[in-house]
Amino acid sequence: MTSLDVRSRLAGLAKWESILAITTILVFVWAWQRTENFASAFNLSQAAAGMAERALIVLPMALLIVAREIDVSVASTLALSSVVLGVSVRAEHPLVVSLALALAAGAAGGCVNGMLVTRLRLPALVVTLGTIALFRGLGYVILGNASVNLLPPALNDFGLDTIGATQIPWTIAPFLVAAPIFYVVAHFTPVGRRIYAIGGSPDVARYTGVPVDRYRVWLFAITGFMCAVAGIVFTARTANARANNALGMELDVITVVFLGGVSMTGGRGRLSGVVWALVLVGLLRNVMTLNRINGNDQGTVIGMLLIGSLLLTNGADRLISWNRRRRFIAADQR
Repeated sequence: MTSLDVRSRLAGLAKWESILAITTILVFVWAWQRTENFASAFNLSQAAAGMAERALIVLPMALLIVAREIDVSVASTLALSSVVLGVSVRAEHPLVVSLALALAAGAAGGCVNGMLVTRLRLPALVVTLGTIALFRGLGYVILGNASVNLLPPALNDFGLDTIGATQIPWTIAPFLVAAPIFYVVAHFTPVGRRIYAIGGSPDVARYTGVPVDRYRVWLFAITGFMCAVAGIVFTARTANARANNALGMELDVITVVFLGGVSMTGGRGRLSGVVWALVLVGLLRNVMTLNRINGNDQGTVIGMLLIGSLLLTNGADRLISWNRRRRFIAADQR
């Protein structure tokens, strides 16, 4: 890829991020004017808390898709981690031990996905479609249809309290810590450049010495780990650990990533665009809830957003490829 190609892609992404930012602001202003109680501090705090788990998962998911992989089992990994946390708490283990077990369960699930993809050369979509049922099924094996509602006070306080005198919920704090770390790693470190190189062309990246399979396994493991963090947040926020937690959440996560400008063919996308898309989807969810639109109808809207974002990213890739071929033909004719 030439430097001109890189500049054109970055310019395109910057324009898309601007469009997302303007759209998000317009939706916010419209909701402020038209939706009762939308702009109240309580509602905005609840909206932020409600997106906390999705916010945590979109960060590694974006990098995974940049590297030409995908994990559609993220909601099941979250649920399994929640179950492990709940069972451990019910067994009266120290909270630190329970949290560590939940994090280990999530990371292990991610490693399973990564090893199946890299060792058996199976498509990530097929593997993680299988582990959707596997991980959630393990949750039912461990806990059955029961739930754990009696949690340690520290976990309950984390799920309900706000930071100091502000209306910022504690449940969004892990995202506020993780987002800058992911952003810096993705866009300002050699690790990030290698992830983008893998997405641009795995064979070329491998030829230049990038351990492609190792990076893929690590990306899946980090995704599982962040799903476990999201599982802890979800359990604390809802005061409920059960195997059917977060059903359908993967749809929102994948929609946010593609809507944020990450290419479905890998190698392109910025986390700043993904964050804008996250805020936009969170606003839409909140406005629909305030207007008493049921969950099924909300899912329809998010599904339409997903299709639209796929069409946009695919169209952008086609346009860039066409422009590149046109320049090559023009150069040959000269």
